Amino acid sequence: LYRGVYLVGHAVPPRGARDLGAVLACGPGSVLSHRSAAALWRLHPAQPTVVDVTVPGRRCDSKRGIRVHRVALLDRRDVRKLGGIPVTAPARTLLDLAADVRGRELERAVAEAEARRLTNRSQLLSLIARVAPRPGVAALRSLLTDDRRPALTRSEAEERLLALIRAAELPAPAVNVSVAGQEVDFLWPDRRLVVEVDGFAFHSHRAAFERDRERDAVLAALGYRVIRVTWRQIVASPEAVVARIAGALTRVAR
Repeated sequence: LYRGVYLVGHAVPPRGARDLGAVLACGPGSVLSHRSAAALWRLHPAQPTVVDVTVPGRRCDSKRGIRVHRVALLDRRDVRKLGGIPVTAPARTLLDLAADVRGRELERAVAEAEARRLTNRSQLLSLIARVAPRPGVAALRSLLTDDRRPALTRSEAEERLLALIRAAELPAPAVNVSVAGQEVDFLWPDRRLVVEVDGFAFHSHRAAFERDRERDAVLAALGYRVIRVTWRQIVASPEAVVARIAGALTRVAR
């Protein structure tokens, strides 16, 4: 795989082999980091073409297929093992990622980590406070202290929910259709059931809350049941979301 690191008994490298090989190639104490760590934690969708490895306390030059990041010290609190691979902890991964990506990419990664309870705002701010000024700190701090909190977009949440519905082999809904002038996210017309995805922004303001409840009242008056799910529920407890919808479909069908 790399100089001094060999893969034996596999025609094709299994998942994680190149990541682990890169860490081994960089020597003791090295950990997967940055985009590669974000991909391993499933916080960033793209698999990087080179493997990012952080090496603490010693010199190690970048190698073919490996991008080396040298640091004077890597706190034990910032290191985990995932699938047998030494990797930066989720909070440290987000801090390192903040040096490489901007805007929506970073916001989505932070939202994903929070939704899956890999880390939280308090842990991220604590990490920022104890590390020396470094690339990524300003971008991450700005995101965490902004009035807009990180979130999945509405379309991302809808895509995830539709995938869950298909995987559970539930009846297929109509998507983004109009009912009495109201556009709804998911509709089962024969079951008179509507499912709406809330929270494409992390915060909610009163006007949006009132508007959503007015829409629900209009649909209820027409004989539709409305279920609301949040992007956080879709990511953090997908089984519960599917069970809730499946139960509603069964009750409506009777």
